[in-house]
Parts: sequence; C-alpha cells; structure tokens
Amino acid sequence: MPADPRDVLTQPSPPPDATVAYGDHPDQLADLRRPAGAGPARPLVIVVHGGFWRAEYDRGHTGPMATALAALGHPVAQLEYRRTGQPDGGWPNTLTDVLTGVAALPALAAAALPGQVAPGPPILVGHSAGGHLVLYAAAQAPAGVGGVLALAPVADLAEAYRLDLDGGAVAALLGGGPAEFPDRYAAADPSALVPTRVRSVVMHGALDQQVPIAISRSWVGTARAAGSPALLIELPECEHFGLISPASAAWPQVVAALRSLHDDLPTIDAASPSR
Repeated sequence: MPADPRDVLTQPSPPPDATVAYGDHPDQLADLRRPAGAGPARPLVIVVHGGFWRAEYDRGHTGPMATALAALGHPVAQLEYRRTGQPDGGWPNTLTDVLTGVAALPALAAAALPGQVAPGPPILVGHSAGGHLVLYAAAQAPAGVGGVLALAPVADLAEAYRLDLDGGAVAALLGGGPAEFPDRYAAADPSALVPTRVRSVVMHGALDQQVPIAISRSWVGTARAAGSPALLIELPECEHFGLISPASAAWPQVVAALRSLHDDLPTIDAASPSR
C-alpha cells in the first residue's frame, strides 16, 4: 500500500472500454469496463465514487478499483453525477442523478457490452459519500438494486452535519442543517430511510479519520433492528482510502464481500450479531 493512503486518488488506470450517457448534462455519464475472461454474464457492478459530494472529486479516482473488479470478471460502470460546487450540483440533482443512473445503466451497459451483462438489477458499490448515495438509492428504489456494498459510508447525514465532516460537506449538499431543511434530511438521509429490503454489506475501517466508524455501527444497528438484511464488517487496521485501493491489505475482504452479494448467499439473519 502507498505510504500516503490518499495516493489512490491520483493513481492512473487504463481508459474505459466505453462511456455512456444516462442524461443530457455533461456529468450524467458512466465509464464502462469489460469483464475479463470468458465466463458467464454477470450482473452489472455500479461503482459510485466519494469525495464528500464535491466537484473536485470525480469518478477518475475509482479507475484502479473498477479495473481490478473487471479483471475479476465483473462488468463495471463508474457512475458520475452532479456535485456541490457546480451550478447544478447539490440538492436535489446529486441524488436524482444517482437514481436515474442506477435505473438506466444496466440496459446501457448491456447494449455497449453485448453478452457480458446479465439481466437483473445491478450491485451497487459506493465509497464514503458514494456509500451514502448507494444506501439512498437502495432505500428509494429497492426493486432496481440487487445488493449494496457500502464502504465507509456517510450513512447518517444529520450526525455528519453535527460533526461538520469535511468542513460543511453535508450543508453544501442539502443547503443547510436538519433544523432548516427537515424534509430534505428525511428524504436523503439513510438513517431516516430504514428499513430497507436490499441486502447491504457495510465495511468500515476502525482507523478511519474521514468518516467515523461509529456512523456505520449506528446505521447497521438501526437497520437490523428494523428488520433490514444488513451486515457490518469492521477492519481493525484499515483507514478510509484502503477500501478502494486494490494494493491495500483490505482489498481481498472488499472482493469477498462483493462476491457474497453476487453469489446471492442466504439472506442475513437480522437477529444475529452485526459484527
């Protein structure tokens, strides 16, 4: 793993095999990566990047991750969306872009990668703010999501606002705090959207300095108490960025978690221990 874990944000990756648009805005698009090998078609894996919803972070930094997943035989789409700091970013467009993209990309990818994308809803993989967005999408449109792998997700927007994560990132997304915009928090906050029927695996490093692991513990505990099929995997020696780096010690566990969703293992017993 690089000496500075943030180096993963600038590591190069091969160009995508195709880029498709799911809307008319320049940021309503996704990069597609063809699965390696000659195995059977698999459900699309949609990767939703983080960066606290801010314009300075885009899908480019998930290139190494997406390339590694494609090398394992998964068709992959790196979803882009409008972000804060842009004229059209933030509430509600950031959120509606993800819903629109998740709904449209399986068909778009199947057309661009013929014979390599299995029918059915995609598996969503999101990191940090992208983890929030995939949990949000699963709660709002559960029939269109086959499973969720949320990596260090900002799973409680009200708490993230209280903690002032990344210097006002949640306020920039939703326009202010919960007292000012309670309806927006009620609609966008995964902590307010349980239970969800989509199988969700949440993975979080105990050394995370960007998004406290307590947020994932709280969300999974609340979701499971409400009957949601959710599982928390804690990584004691992992920080925030190792979850998206194929060179990190955490990567094999990320791959195993994705495989568990892909293989459709029996539904997690919500009454069993969460970690």
